[in-house]
Amino acid sequence: MEEEKVTTNENSSESPRKRRILLGLGVNICRLVLAATLIFSGFVKAVDPVGTQYKIEDYLAAIGLQGLLTDWLSLIASVALATLEFTLGILILFAIQRRLASRVALLLMAAMTVVSIWLVVANPISDCGCFGDALKLTNGQTLAKNLILLVCAAVTAKWATVMPRIISESSQWIVENFTPLFIIAVSIYCIHYLPLIDFRPYHIDADIRKGMEIPEGAPGAVVEQTFVMEKDGEQREFTIENYPDSTWTFVDRHDKVISPGYVPPIHDFSITDDEGNDLTDQILDDEGFTFLLIAPQLEKASESCFGDIDHIYEYCLEHQHGFICLTASGEKAREEWRDDTGAEYQIATTDETTLKTIIRSNPGLLLLKKGKILGKWSHNNMPKLANGEDKRIFSSAAPTEYKTQNAKTLVTLLMWFALSLIVLTITDRLWAWSKYIRKKKKQHS
Repeated sequence: MEEEKVTTNENSSESPRKRRILLGLGVNICRLVLAATLIFSGFVKAVDPVGTQYKIEDYLAAIGLQGLLTDWLSLIASVALATLEFTLGILILFAIQRRLASRVALLLMAAMTVVSIWLVVANPISDCGCFGDALKLTNGQTLAKNLILLVCAAVTAKWATVMPRIISESSQWIVENFTPLFIIAVSIYCIHYLPLIDFRPYHIDADIRKGMEIPEGAPGAVVEQTFVMEKDGEQREFTIENYPDSTWTFVDRHDKVISPGYVPPIHDFSITDDEGNDLTDQILDDEGFTFLLIAPQLEKASESCFGDIDHIYEYCLEHQHGFICLTASGEKAREEWRDDTGAEYQIATTDETTLKTIIRSNPGLLLLKKGKILGKWSHNNMPKLANGEDKRIFSSAAPTEYKTQNAKTLVTLLMWFALSLIVLTITDRLWAWSKYIRKKKKQHS
């Protein structure tokens, strides 16, 4: 009997312990999933803040509030969103301000889930923009993702104190201030220049012509056609399978896309001149060098680079390189641009969304050779075609150099951030350990 009582007591004491272990494991798995997602989401938004700005404007247009925010306010909102997500992710990862951070994350995910339900029901936007251009999700996938994150946020908010702190409370202020400053600095850098990581199909070294190709055997679009027919004053709808005889009169046809099929990465690139002539093939097939001055909206284009543009155009005239400006603006804006800048180069028309996708700068500059992108520049760092710099720009190795340079800058930024947090964590833990040793020694003395 005594042995049975001892066994029962041991089992009863182990049960709460197992529950605590399982609870801690579950909470910290939720913590890691939530933190990793927020960090990734915030970082890809910070790398391409202008892209996030465009997505914010798309959402406003979808609810009939287009133009509510000025360009600067929507850009500030973009940076603020990236900063919030990234900072929340780091705070939850390090268990800093555990209750506050987890509750804010819960509110954020609740709001995001409501938005994703609206996207599924109304389908106003095909891509939520959660992860910028780095990872495209359907509206259904977005809702599933947000529901999972909502559960993770709810778990971390309810059992916030179960998450163990990585650094002591006295050192947490460093991470709290360093993290938002870092991500804001990354955003400002990518606004001033161009995104350090280009997830779009118009990245350096991309072949526009190949990006427009549809692979052999790729699934085509599936379209359901409904025909409205009339006979003896009665109108009925028919499909292609039960199309009626010639006694019925055709009234209308409705097409419903069941499946879009394969859509190439580049499917909307075209260039037309003032007379409506298609210049796309002419430019993409040109075996020489061609500069494309990209200005989605000439009326909003920066005026800081007029001199640089003129120098590049004059260089092109002297060396028989192509130079053309692509815009979606109308004739009035073009005339004002010519009056303000003295532009003598050709201005052609391209879809505004396409131009905004090509380069995150207004204006920006693209260098092409036979449809391949050799270089991209923001209006803040236009190329200087002097003192031998032109030889490097027109070199066959230029795309690799640009990509390598961007990669080095990105790795340097990440290393500075990660190493700073690692050094802080190690130093803090060593200091906490030394305090513990000193306390033990004092107790035994």
